[in-house]
Amino acid sequence: MSRHQEFRWIYITCSDKAEARHIARTLLEERLVACANIFDAITSMYWWEGEIQEDQEAVVIAKSRADRFTDVKDRVRDLHSYSVPCVIALPIQEGNPDYLSWLVKETGAARD
Repeated sequence: MSRHQEFRWIYITCSDKAEARHIARTLLEERLVACANIFDAITSMYWWEGEIQEDQEAVVIAKSRADRFTDVKDRVRDLHSYSVPCVIALPIQEGNPDYLSWLVKETGAARD
């Protein structure tokens, strides 16, 4: 693993657990992410069309390489039911070197 490899922690909100599972599985199958965690039934409050909304959502937290983020974002936008899905990435500053090496391995080219 390159010492200069950059990684991302990607946060995606979804309408429900089924959508979260579908998005997570697709990202994994396409090797865009190495791991995805799903948190179900969170309460989200946000501004939408001039009003404060409150909904139950599910969250996907995915781990990947920085150079994969644009592909992840684009794929989520294709799959998502929202017109403006939340897909944001935070840099992973440090981590278990063995885990980060595994992350690089699992986000390589898609396998046939």
